[in-house]
Amino acid sequence: MSNTLHWKKNTGLFLAGQAISLFGSMLTQYAIMWEITLRMQSGAAMTLYALLGLLPTFLMSPLGGVWADRFNRKTIINLADGGIALVTLAVAIVFMGGYEEVWLLFACAGVRALGQGVHSPAINAFIPQITPPEHLSKINGINSSIQSLAFITSPMASAALMSFMPLAHIFFIDVVTAAIGISVVCFLVKLPKEAALPHSDAPTTRSYLHDMRNGWRYIRRRPFILQMTIICALFNIAIAPASFLSPLQVVRNFGDEVWRLSIIEVVFSAGMMTGGLVVGFWGGFKHKMYSMSLSNLLFGTGAIALGLVSSFPVYVAAMTMMGLVMPLFNIPWTVLAQTKIDPAYMGRVFGVFTMVGSLMAPAGMLIFGPLADVVSIDLLMIGSGVAIILLCIPYVSSKALLEAGRGDVEQ
Repeated sequence: MSNTLHWKKNTGLFLAGQAISLFGSMLTQYAIMWEITLRMQSGAAMTLYALLGLLPTFLMSPLGGVWADRFNRKTIINLADGGIALVTLAVAIVFMGGYEEVWLLFACAGVRALGQGVHSPAINAFIPQITPPEHLSKINGINSSIQSLAFITSPMASAALMSFMPLAHIFFIDVVTAAIGISVVCFLVKLPKEAALPHSDAPTTRSYLHDMRNGWRYIRRRPFILQMTIICALFNIAIAPASFLSPLQVVRNFGDEVWRLSIIEVVFSAGMMTGGLVVGFWGGFKHKMYSMSLSNLLFGTGAIALGLVSSFPVYVAAMTMMGLVMPLFNIPWTVLAQTKIDPAYMGRVFGVFTMVGSLMAPAGMLIFGPLADVVSIDLLMIGSGVAIILLCIPYVSSKALLEAGRGDVEQ
């Protein structure tokens, strides 16, 4: 088999296995969220669920990044998937035995978030081990589209299953899909010999804290990584109104019909799926900073439109555009990180990115959530859109970012 066919088969199998596992995970995640909603009917309960779904990922991702740099990343991915599946299986068995206390659902959500903090850095660090650098844009684009497709289909599938199937049975679906994903990675995905060892500087005699400090030191000493980490943090804060307040804005401005809330979620995910495929096969502009600045410009414009329009179809069109251009930011940045970061530090750096992503948007809600009760959400959307557009400035003014976007940088 030629090298081209080998890496395509290898990467294709990996993405397929992860897609199956992701779909089962999303089914369970929505089922847990809706079960808590129906049982508790409490804003405080939903806040607790949101915290349990995010904070464990924030706390675990730096350690998960260290593990991804110390050990075989295939093993780390499978252990994370397997740990989540075992906890889900245990909860399903307990539920089938008649003990259906809601605290088990909260505990399950927290453990699943811990597993995500280990899984996500390992996935992002593993893909460049099995994919040639010149094809990373395409593979990350396909992966982004697969994830978006799961976000579109899993809520509908989960709702349909909950109408005639006990919650425990949905949990069993997640266990089966996780087993399929683990089997594919374990038995079918082959790691090239030259990429078998992801770490070169992290002997296991060193403490985890030492490795974490080295990871942070690596980021601080690379201006383009540090600046992008800061920009991503600010971006995640700025998109909080569009991410969390758009359903409330729709209810206040257009009506409380459920189909309106559903359609804005679907079109955004459909836009991301389409955008992921387009950017994956196109690759974006040759200079990646131009792709990311265009994404910010269009996303910010869309957020401003959400605050200005009085027509629901136009609102839906703006949401679609925002989903469509999001991969134009995510994919070039992921490829940049995967090609510019020393493989020995890649897990730790992606661990930091995971930590930033899991914390900053909820942190933004601590600002915008209370404001939404005293200030018009329309004004919050406009203000956040302007802030997102202003984040374009570093992409075209920072020497470090411009150098990173157009050519190789020193690792």
